[in-house]
Amino acid sequence: MTAEINVVPYIDVMLVLLIIFMVTAPFVTQGVDVELPATHTAQTAAELAGENDSGAPIIVEVDKDGQLGLSVNNDDMIRGLQLTELLTRVKAELQLNPKTPVMVGGDARVPYSAIIETLDALNQAGVGSVGLMTEPLEQ
Repeated sequence: MTAEINVVPYIDVMLVLLIIFMVTAPFVTQGVDVELPATHTAQTAAELAGENDSGAPIIVEVDKDGQLGLSVNNDDMIRGLQLTELLTRVKAELQLNPKTPVMVGGDARVPYSAIIETLDALNQAGVGSVGLMTEPLEQ
């Protein structure tokens, strides 16, 4: 006499679990995909440029009044840009050098929504990865 295990109930349970995970997975991944650097271990712009071997980063700034600025290749900051003009310039620079890191810096007094709108616009324009600029903590 041989003992056999009936695996049909186990297969049923696994299929139910698979369906549950498939239904809940889209809800888990919603949100803004941003890597916030810790100020103690954040890398400098020179370190980021050295890792990517792509030159100076593209820096997008949002000042305390919500005005946008752009600096490419360590040039002077161009201030007072409209969002569409900023996106056009960033996309043009990324077409020339796709590995150039893009960093967003916001004044501490600017509303959080202005930073999020800028990040969202960059994401919709096709910028895959954006870093957030911070100041190191004083020891």
